[in-house]
Amino acid sequence: MRVTVDVKGEDTYEFDLEALEEGAGTVDRSGCATDASSPDGDESDAGGAMPTYADLLRKIDLSPHEVSVVVDGRPVPEDQPVETDHVTVLRLITGG
Repeated sequence: MRVTVDVKGEDTYEFDLEALEEGAGTVDRSGCATDASSPDGDESDAGGAMPTYADLLRKIDLSPHEVSVVVDGRPVPEDQPVETDHVTVLRLITGG
């Protein structure tokens, strides 16, 4: 399943959940494949487990501590498996 992650006021990303399960690549908003390995070498989303909302955040270099994940207008826990095709991400603090 493809999941669209809309970071409000910023970018929109698309991910293939099956690719995330296998630890493979993502697809950015232009449709180009990208490397899915995280910068710190974390492989927590590999191994066949259902990707969580935290896994999606990790792929776009956001921390669950700085954003809220919203599905159908309601916040969802980051440790829940992704079960929808559209996710909205709201930054809690922006600017400086």
